[in-house]
Amino acid sequence: MIEFSGVEKHYSGTSAVEKLDLTIEDNQFICIIGTSGSGKTTLLRMINRMIEPSAGDIRINGVSTTSLNEDELRRKIGYVIQNIGLFPHMSIRDNVMIVPKLLKWTDSQKNGIAEELIQKVELPLDYLERKPKNLSGGQQQRIGVIRALAANQDIILMDEPFGALDPITREALQEMIKKLQKEMKKTIVFVTHDIEEALKLSDKMIIMDHGKVVQYDTTEVILSQPANEFVEELLGKRKRQNFIGNDIRVGDLMASQVEAVSLSQSIVAAIKQMTDKKVDTLLVVDDERHLKGFIDIKSINQVDKMKTVYEIMETETASVNQNEKVKDVVEPLLSMALKYLPVVDDENHLVGIMTRSSLVSLIYEQLK
Repeated sequence: MIEFSGVEKHYSGTSAVEKLDLTIEDNQFICIIGTSGSGKTTLLRMINRMIEPSAGDIRINGVSTTSLNEDELRRKIGYVIQNIGLFPHMSIRDNVMIVPKLLKWTDSQKNGIAEELIQKVELPLDYLERKPKNLSGGQQQRIGVIRALAANQDIILMDEPFGALDPITREALQEMIKKLQKEMKKTIVFVTHDIEEALKLSDKMIIMDHGKVVQYDTTEVILSQPANEFVEELLGKRKRQNFIGNDIRVGDLMASQVEAVSLSQSIVAAIKQMTDKKVDTLLVVDDERHLKGFIDIKSINQVDKMKTVYEIMETETASVNQNEKVKDVVEPLLSMALKYLPVVDDENHLVGIMTRSSLVSLIYEQLK
């Protein structure tokens, strides 16, 4: 539990965070959202004392953070930032295990942790021996996340961690971090300026404006009872999407014919399939048709044609469950400029794709 009691932050007479009292419960996913300069990052960094409050007290599980040594406090709290901050000269394994090493864990305590965590973010074990430069931006960010989890901290702070990533990678990482948070029962405090990201991830949202917390509540309450005009405007984009039928599911509109290629297939065979079907992208599935990633003509053109699909595929693949509401995929399909979204069932089997054309047809029917 994180408790803020009369917490304020001032710089040269200017209030960055006005007096606030709030409590973050255990195992919650909390998003702090607001415009630039609203105080959201300042609020986040006061938790681990990267920024010291001007007044008030912050307590973690009843213990004031000011009673702890700064380094000791920060080693108890995971921290993930937008530029990741992996050490380029160190292997991925050493990057992941840096905090347990600083805490002087024994070899038996550290044994198997890196292997377990890298599998949780669906990266191959052999990546542990690579250097950061050999990983894509999305893969590096996955390593940044598990590095924050390696010492089994209960609290993870995340400061716009996915802001610099492309839309497909960002969508995939959002799904990953929400799944990890539920599975590992962590308290995550996550700064974002993206209302769609906040609504997708959070159990509760802290909405800030000019240093003030203007609303702190569940996403359901905030959507139905915005506190003021600022919150209304922040939610405006989401509310404008509500003309699309609330009860229409992705499975009702998806195209069930989808071009996919097996993990073990050769690059030459994949190129032939692209040529025959007149497409430039193929989704990748395993023998049970679980969605694993994708390949495109750009990535194929830059590699040895003797390799297999598994060796070159991109794993950062956004997808949507067939039971989700169509209105919830409008943003990735339109604003994120995706050609389509793969559709999966509850076991992550590829069952179809959601295209822009099917969405256009639905909107047309709604407006007739």
